[in-house]
Amino acid sequence: MKRLLAIVVTTAALVVNLTPAAQAAGCPSVNKNWSAPGPYAVTSASNGQGTTIIRPTQLGTLGCAKHPVILWSNGAAATVSTYQPLLEHFASHGFIVAAGEGRSSSGDPLLEGLDYLTAQNGTAGSVFAGKVDLDHVGATGHSLGGGAAVGAGADPRVDTVAPLEGGPFNDPADLHGPALYFAGSADLIVWPSVVHDRYTQSAQVPAIYAELKGADHFVVSPDGGQFRGAITAWFRYWLMGDAQARGEFFGPSCANCTSTLWSKFERNAKASAL
Repeated sequence: MKRLLAIVVTTAALVVNLTPAAQAAGCPSVNKNWSAPGPYAVTSASNGQGTTIIRPTQLGTLGCAKHPVILWSNGAAATVSTYQPLLEHFASHGFIVAAGEGRSSSGDPLLEGLDYLTAQNGTAGSVFAGKVDLDHVGATGHSLGGGAAVGAGADPRVDTVAPLEGGPFNDPADLHGPALYFAGSADLIVWPSVVHDRYTQSAQVPAIYAELKGADHFVVSPDGGQFRGAITAWFRYWLMGDAQARGEFFGPSCANCTSTLWSKFERNAKASAL
């Protein structure tokens, strides 16, 4: 009986890992306008500890009581300012973005940003106090930073990752939540085959490979280019429970599965089953 109970508890825990945030969180729908700016005005500032925080100016408003977190890591020759419009786009959709100011293949700098927000969320008088949804955290980044996001995704606090043309750093087998791997079909720096290999190494979680037709390595800067809509929808589904975003990736009517935007769009067995 104890063994059976342990199996049931373990199975339940796995189900929770693969369940998006409840829509009851209250963050407003954007009516599938993933590429367009969201409803929030945004503000950006360094915390003086190596992380720039880009967030809705008025936290806890427009029905969004708490805001999920997106952790960001830069490319090898880039800074936060290189991607500022993309990060502000995320924040306009209700996310708090913690962007590492340096460059590293390690997930540790991303997790330092999460540690900072965790401390601030529990600090009376902080603008973040009680406003950070620490139960729903995603990680992403570009190139070198995309590989770092995979490293951050091994941390149990990080629910999902979506690397943008991410390099071959850290082990995808360590991920415990869903992954969306973006590649560019004309990328000569991080070849699509490299990204696809990361996808095939993620068989333990729902994983998707999305190869943008004609895209080179620099399409991400500064505003995410044609990746912007899909990555926003991904995070809105997994971190906000936005029901409208689910059909972009899952189910028999998966919108991206037939979109001409992609030269390849593949879902592994776990993703196809969702």
